[in-house]
Amino acid sequence: MLKILIPTLMLVPTAWLTPAKWLWPTALTHSMLIALISLSWLKFTMETGWSTLNLFMATDPLSTPLLVLTCWLLPLMILASQNHTATEPINRQRMYIMLLTSLQIFLILAFSATEIIMFYVMFEATLIPTLILITRWGNQTERLNAGVYFLFYTLAGSLPLLVALLLLQNYTGTLSLFTLPFSHPLHLSSYADKLWWAGCLLAFLVKMPLYGVHLWLPKAHVEAPVAGSMVLAAVLLKLGGYGMMRMLVMLDPLTKELSYPFLIFALWGIIMTGSICLRQTDLKSLIAYSSVSHMGLVVGGILIQTPWGFTGALILMIAHGLTSSALFCLANTNYERTHSRTMLLARGLQVVLPLMTAWWFIASLANLALPPLPNLMGELMIITSLFNWSWWTIVLTGGGTLITASYSLYMFLMTQRGPLPSHIINLAPSHSREHLLMALHLLPLLLLILKPELIWGWAG
Repeated sequence: MLKILIPTLMLVPTAWLTPAKWLWPTALTHSMLIALISLSWLKFTMETGWSTLNLFMATDPLSTPLLVLTCWLLPLMILASQNHTATEPINRQRMYIMLLTSLQIFLILAFSATEIIMFYVMFEATLIPTLILITRWGNQTERLNAGVYFLFYTLAGSLPLLVALLLLQNYTGTLSLFTLPFSHPLHLSSYADKLWWAGCLLAFLVKMPLYGVHLWLPKAHVEAPVAGSMVLAAVLLKLGGYGMMRMLVMLDPLTKELSYPFLIFALWGIIMTGSICLRQTDLKSLIAYSSVSHMGLVVGGILIQTPWGFTGALILMIAHGLTSSALFCLANTNYERTHSRTMLLARGLQVVLPLMTAWWFIASLANLALPPLPNLMGELMIITSLFNWSWWTIVLTGGGTLITASYSLYMFLMTQRGPLPSHIINLAPSHSREHLLMALHLLPLLLLILKPELIWGWAG
């Protein structure tokens, strides 16, 4: 565990002490090495499923894929941000890299925490760097508003969780993930227990975000710089799903009845946010709303608590992390050239940047869940397990799949096909840095087709 954590911590002094000329190459190489070493976590050795243990941190089949995704994302964020921060003073560039690194440190500590309180503290700590990224490096003046939404939605959701965890500590005497599954089952029956159940899950449902408490997400995404959008879509939303999977083990008898309204919200949200995507003019907003729609499926898969549902949710979380992060990078390459997020103003780009179109095509197909990709594996497992739970759900999930396909193709056709608008007269060519960035997003996605058991979680 420490062979990842200590190099990540050392990235902070590296960012401040490296000569200006070497700042970006050094940070990129360093973080890429960390990402490559983190792949060693994917070997499971212990019979209990827990490995790389110490008193505070451990990995198991549920947290490992998310940890590797977190480490994989830092070099990609550094690659994506280099161009648009190049004009800033060098100290701000150092600060930017330090914030991204601190975010990775908090996320590693959150996903590998064995004590739920430690997970909670790190879950909250990720707010601070993200908030600074959005409010300091965002594009428009709306960014302060977006930061306020982001902060207060998440804080208001997670305060009940703290109270719920303290009550649980009081009752069971431990908050360790090793011992909680083996402690006495909770006899949850009273009205207060139902409130406790809601308190435990509310924080994670806001973070996911569940339809109804999702308004902070499109705002935060649209205003954040590219690295902010990437880490939000790829990893921060997954904190919610991970937390839910860890907590539901203890909330067992109540979930059967109490999860109905949340399941309905999640499934209805798939249809609603998908329909919103069909009417979007703003490229980043469209990708952000598509994230809400995909996370709706994940919430559904987790709340029905079957092995298939859990496995599908984890596969979809990993696949969505790589796909939506890739889409935000592509949206950013468009934005850097045309200085507009409006799809009508930057269409027909296939004529000018043909190789970029190939990346757009693969990313759009991954977003609509093309057959061999992990996106489809996850969606199919969740849809199957939901159908097994109640066959009415097929109406909503099937409708959601159709709408997802429609807006993914709409996004691709709007940005890439058709005639080039007459106002576009001078476009920079695509750089090898951008192609490398896209390859590092989409190659893992394609390689996971060959060995999906790496991200199956507990069902393996």
